[in-house]
Amino acid sequence: MTGREHRAVLLMTYGSPASLERDDIESYLARVRGGRTPGPEVVDEFTRRYRTIGGSQLIGITRSQALALSRALCWSVEVGMRFSEPSIGDGLRGLVDAGATTVAAIVLSPQFSPLLMGGYARNLARTVDELGERAPEVVVAGAWHDEPAFVRALAGRIEAALAGLRPEERQAVRVLLTAHSLPRRVADEEPGYLAQLHSTAGSVAARAGLRDREWTFCWQSAGHEPGDWMKPDFADLMPEIAASGGRTVLVAPVQFLADHLEILYDVEIGAREQAERCGLTFRRIASLNTDPDLIEALAAVARRTLQAVKPHDPA
Repeated sequence: MTGREHRAVLLMTYGSPASLERDDIESYLARVRGGRTPGPEVVDEFTRRYRTIGGSQLIGITRSQALALSRALCWSVEVGMRFSEPSIGDGLRGLVDAGATTVAAIVLSPQFSPLLMGGYARNLARTVDELGERAPEVVVAGAWHDEPAFVRALAGRIEAALAGLRPEERQAVRVLLTAHSLPRRVADEEPGYLAQLHSTAGSVAARAGLRDREWTFCWQSAGHEPGDWMKPDFADLMPEIAASGGRTVLVAPVQFLADHLEILYDVEIGAREQAERCGLTFRRIASLNTDPDLIEALAAVARRTLQAVKPHDPA
């Protein structure tokens, strides 16, 4: 491709159902499962969950993140969903129509696993093939789990939540730094990904000034597939926290960047119920969404991802 360089960003995440209709939720879940239709009990349960929270906000929040990032970089930024519309192909074609010549493709999960996130790269490769000579140069960002502005953003959310506690709650609080659970067989193949999650949790805890006894890394949102999932889940820890004299639990996801099902249902409803059942006061951090520090982190990732790309010669 010739002409003046036009750098751009594609923000990618997994998507959400098109509506709260059961058929749309079933179709979405089937795409997530590689075309395998889930059982009716699973569809019914996820339909109930999505309706309970009034539907996922993920796509709208991702669009807002893209707008904020575009303003920060003065680049074109589009969004692409892996399992729903607007698709990754839609987003990349939109950038081509805007004149993009080089694209930083960023998965909106700071921790990166080629196994878990290879589908994003495959979707991009298919679209690049379809675009042919019109295709821009696309570089997929790797892990950015230790990006300083990202760590600062999460730590700031924890500090704000702790500052809102009464003194007696602050003296007996346990902070649970969570990540999406994995089947153990998958986790065993991805030790580097697990190391990234633990590194993020440790960095955030240190930045927030948490003492070792005040925080624990754990898992959430285990799937409905058979087999062993990673432990401990936050549900396993609630009785232990209460039995050891804890009075308050603060949940702080280190992987999720926006309000969606895993936050608004799994944490806000599920974890709250589990905590209160054990006599604990429940709190969660506010999601990052369009937090300025998150946008700063994404801008840094985009610049770094494209810094090795040779600029195009001006026309």
